Amino acid sequence: MNLKRAYLLLCGFYTLLILIGAIALLAGGGSLLAAIQLGIGALVVIGLWGYFLGRGFMNPRMWRPLAGLLAVGIVIQLIAVFTAHLSATAMTWTLTTAIFSVLPMIFLYRYGDRDQSLWATPEEREGGKMLGELLERQRELWVEKQAADSQATVKVSKMGDAYLASVERERDGSIEAFEERFRCPATLAFFIEKFTCLSVSDFVSKYRDNDVNPA
Repeated sequence: MNLKRAYLLLCGFYTLLILIGAIALLAGGGSLLAAIQLGIGALVVIGLWGYFLGRGFMNPRMWRPLAGLLAVGIVIQLIAVFTAHLSATAMTWTLTTAIFSVLPMIFLYRYGDRDQSLWATPEEREGGKMLGELLERQRELWVEKQAADSQATVKVSKMGDAYLASVERERDGSIEAFEERFRCPATLAFFIEKFTCLSVSDFVSKYRDNDVNPA
């Protein structure tokens, strides 16, 4: 059994737990707290399937806060185990829940990293591919563009396995400069399109269409 199949079986196990919980909740009525816990568990399972299938579900910004919520829950449960006067059954259930929450917490934290191709659109993946091809020919890409109410200068380079973007933006007489580092070229394309007035096509038209010689 390879690692990916083992992870998918793990997702299936957590999904089964949620289904059993849903059936028990419907059969026994259950409390509001149980329904909330079941809802959080369902979100966790969706995130796990997305992580192991390599697909982006919902929004990447929600998964790390959910991982943080699981971490808080684990801490509270462990404190209860060692400080509260729980019955043997309650202690076993609390400790088991805390243990089974550790792996989902780790995986959801990783899943919430925006710098992954699974969160990129097809256009961003294509843009990242074009930028990667340009950086194989040119050590540094540099484009300046004037828009209606702003001006931006963007320098892009590759350092090892990372992509470095240096941005200088000017708007209403104020200048802002910052740098960002990415592992995924598709995220670099997203960053350029989202936070500057440039697009990947601006780099392509300057360096590939005009056949600029490598530095």
